[in-house]
Amino acid sequence: MQTAAGKLMKVFLTRRIPPEGMKILSAAGVCEVSQWDSDEPVQRADLLKGVQGAHGLLCLLSDKIDAEVLDAAGPNLKVISTLSVGYDHLAIDEIKKRGILVGYTPDVLTDATAELTVALLLATARRLPEGVEEVKNGGWSSWKPLWLCGYGLSGSTVGVIGLGRIGMAIARRVMPFVVKRLLYSGRTAKDYAAEVNGEYVPLDTLVSESDFIVVSCSLTPETQGMCDKAFFSKMKNTGVFVNSSRGTVVNQEDLYEALSSGQIASAGLDVTTPEPLPTNHPLLTLKNCVVLPHIGSATYSTRGIMGALSAQNLLGGLQGTDMPSELTF
Repeated sequence: MQTAAGKLMKVFLTRRIPPEGMKILSAAGVCEVSQWDSDEPVQRADLLKGVQGAHGLLCLLSDKIDAEVLDAAGPNLKVISTLSVGYDHLAIDEIKKRGILVGYTPDVLTDATAELTVALLLATARRLPEGVEEVKNGGWSSWKPLWLCGYGLSGSTVGVIGLGRIGMAIARRVMPFVVKRLLYSGRTAKDYAAEVNGEYVPLDTLVSESDFIVVSCSLTPETQGMCDKAFFSKMKNTGVFVNSSRGTVVNQEDLYEALSSGQIASAGLDVTTPEPLPTNHPLLTLKNCVVLPHIGSATYSTRGIMGALSAQNLLGGLQGTDMPSELTF
């Protein structure tokens, strides 16, 4: 589709995206694509300049799309497509007020994120990074009965905070490890939890009774900073804590205190505040904390599908046709 003047519609991409997405945009022949041609985040000044006059914007989780950006874009802006399942970087109220459509990429990254979460859980519980380091630095000598012992899932109680799409996918993957109980908490009980014998319990019960706690909830005013000193003080001192949701769900100072004092056994994080986590951050000094660089959805196939879906959402919004994954307000 073209504008009234017959010109191609302008779209701005805040980053290099997977080639699957670029092919779709090129083949459509309806838009003129300008792009922040880097794998690194767009600078604020370049974002404000790049969106000027744009009919469509394709962004990432690291791009803060607020009133200033919307003002810079101007009245042409019809659609924002984010290459993410999360959308807390978008000023939704402001976007809604201006009648701008929003597309996002749920579902497609569920399996990849769930797999990574379970990998992180096992790596943290069984101290895999420590083991690799000991092999490399010469710490591996003779076999010792209690050296590098960790905690196993078999016969354990696993607590999942937020049994949505990703939480349920994680639950399905831990059940074959013969866990004894699967607890979950959230706003409401879920009928589908029966598939994994999930027990709906208050958060305090989940925290105090679980051997492993996995956070997979969405970021809301209620969940922001939820995992704090009071939270960790209720955990077992053999407890393993894993977060693959949003960094701001956790109070990292309180987590550091809980880990360094032995209040809890270990933690695995795929998300932090800020991202990237500074290399001198106290959490990175701890052997019992495994930190990954937010790679939950990082499989080639998943990122390709995300790229394609974000392009399809953008085109649907521009052309006034169906968007495969439109965010409904």
